[in-house]
Amino acid sequence: MRKSLFKNVNRAVRIVYLMALLPFALFLSCGESVSTGDVTFNVFFSDTNADWNNMKDEVGVYLEEKTGVTVAAEFPVGELSQKISLIIASGEYPDMIMPKGDAGALVEAGAMIDLEPLIEKHAPNIKKVMGNQFDRLRYSLNDPKIYFIPTIEYVGQIEFDMDAFFKLQLRALKEAGYPKVVTLKDYESVIEQYVNKHPVNENGQPAIGLSLLADDWRFVISTTNPAFFAAGYSDDGEWGIDPVSYEAKPHYFRPEEREYFRWLNHMNHKGLLDPESFIQKYDQYIAKIASGRVVGVVDAWWEIQDAVNALKAEGKFEQTYGRFGAVIKEGIKPAWNTPTGFRGGWGIGITTACKDPVRAIKFLDYLSSDEGQVLINWGIEGKHYNVVDGKRVIPEDVAAMKYNDQSTFKKTTGIGNYFMSVRYGDGVKDPGGNYYTTKFPDSILDEYSSADKEALKAYGVNFWGDLLPPASEFEPKPWAAFWSIPVPQDKAEMNDFWNLEQAVVKKYLPKAIMGAPSDFDASYDAMLAELDKEVGHLYESATELVKDRLKLWGYIK
Repeated sequence: MRKSLFKNVNRAVRIVYLMALLPFALFLSCGESVSTGDVTFNVFFSDTNADWNNMKDEVGVYLEEKTGVTVAAEFPVGELSQKISLIIASGEYPDMIMPKGDAGALVEAGAMIDLEPLIEKHAPNIKKVMGNQFDRLRYSLNDPKIYFIPTIEYVGQIEFDMDAFFKLQLRALKEAGYPKVVTLKDYESVIEQYVNKHPVNENGQPAIGLSLLADDWRFVISTTNPAFFAAGYSDDGEWGIDPVSYEAKPHYFRPEEREYFRWLNHMNHKGLLDPESFIQKYDQYIAKIASGRVVGVVDAWWEIQDAVNALKAEGKFEQTYGRFGAVIKEGIKPAWNTPTGFRGGWGIGITTACKDPVRAIKFLDYLSSDEGQVLINWGIEGKHYNVVDGKRVIPEDVAAMKYNDQSTFKKTTGIGNYFMSVRYGDGVKDPGGNYYTTKFPDSILDEYSSADKEALKAYGVNFWGDLLPPASEFEPKPWAAFWSIPVPQDKAEMNDFWNLEQAVVKKYLPKAIMGAPSDFDASYDAMLAELDKEVGHLYESATELVKDRLKLWGYIK
């Protein structure tokens, strides 16, 4: 009896022992290895970050202690595509890479690993965040592997305060009596009235009616993208997509967009357009805005953020900007809130050079966890936020630095420096009922200055985004956004499009805008003819990209 009992006990112990070894055995059978000590991953980021502090910021130090992972960051110098090409040519890849629109070149070179097996085994948080949108991570119709985890797209995003590009100084709006700003003519009127009354600013500098930015890739943000917004279209990058046939062609061919650029020509002819718009560098442009000289700006908030922060730091709140969705003429609906669903696209991938992809995916998965998302968005409890009556609250001194001196804020705290994995967007709440991000109705109101609030009260709305039509007024766009479609190996010719197209547009469009009104159409027609000549052979491939995404996502057969 006793021997039998020991025999059964020994059998049970052996079973427990073998079960404990099972995960390790599975790791070995899959050819995977994972380190347990401190590890450094070399990560190439697609965009420069002047606020990166080599993980010496407060969130970075916490992340290293929590995960044992150090991120050794590299940023591009010069043009991103050239840098990616040099990386491929050398064959020396970082552990992880964010290539933006050059992902296809890396996939074609065999540099990227399929992340799906790693996600299935080691990344439950990434799977949870993606939910029923998981298949939108797949690379292409013919190669449905998952090579990248999106980092610039958010799951479940709600736009409480959409960033419309047509911006006007709050003091100019106030002086004009807070008029409606629906059309370009309305927008122009506010600028013209203010400049005529105040041709010189308080520092003795000439006032600038409207300034544009055309420096490098920023040319499309400030100079050309606003054309499709003013024409009532949403953002498909450099392409215009027919919603019925899905035919793709550069958006400049839309007749309505020609009228936007004609309006810029008109503004130049009236002396309201900054004559340095097409020659100034980014830092010069930002310095002008920060001086308070520029009445109107057509640009994204993130692009002028440093200038706005400088104005706020000096208490010049009336020289910051209200945001409008100005259109070419009455009857056009500004389509900023067109629903797209999760767009997928640009993100971070793990390369074949990474010696420990399991540890890498676990690090990315931590950033997608509830704890990780709170950390990268809010910071450290007790230091960057407190929990009061169950709600996360940012202390006044931290909020003052966050809203008025963002560069110092990011360098010191690290908040905003570690968006390296998929995450929930604004408006999504965690299990405790708090928002994952710091941008929600109450926080936006806290960020508004008294000058903002005065203007919004005059317009009868709570947020600048309330001046735009809501998403419910638009049909969802099934292909999401053309710019987010990766270029697969079988469409490699599309990689030539950007440089070819930009060379043409940058050659002709400034001339059309800055020339005599009588010469505008001839210059614009010459640009369209040159586009057909240089990139016309790519229109069919672009159309196929749209259709392939719709097939991949199950919209068409």
